[in-house]
Amino acid sequence: MPTGMEWALVADAGRARVFERRLPAGPWRERTEDALEAAHPPSRDLGTDRPGRVRESATTARHAVEPRTDPHRAAKAAFAARLAGRLEDASVSYERLLLAAPPAFLGDLREALGEAARRKLHGTLAKDLTHVPLAELAMHLDAAKTGSGIGA
Repeated sequence: MPTGMEWALVADAGRARVFERRLPAGPWRERTEDALEAAHPPSRDLGTDRPGRVRESATTARHAVEPRTDPHRAAKAAFAARLAGRLEDASVSYERLLLAAPPAFLGDLREALGEAARRKLHGTLAKDLTHVPLAELAMHLDAAKTGSGIGA
């Protein structure tokens, strides 16, 4: 069932805004009910345990073991996965999808997208536009749609 709607997710690692418009070229409207912010606690709260220790096999020396993942990086990837899950769940509500995010976070989003959302991905824009007002944002989203900003 075609919905005739296009969605745009404008996000960074801590904030997400969703916009929609009627196809082919209606005005963009913010879906404030879908706005989301991630809690990013300071580093001291993310990794409060002392690192594990290992013994050297040849001597009595002991060394701290570095964690395999950076806690901040893991939190950003988890936020991207959360957003991708929401887009996947809502994929029946839109026909086309645009993604606008800083380059590193855009990669996380693309990687986390489910199959239905991935099929509807119409374009991407590797810019942080989360604090841009709607009037100016529409220009950027239209540029991504026409191909001058597409990186997909």
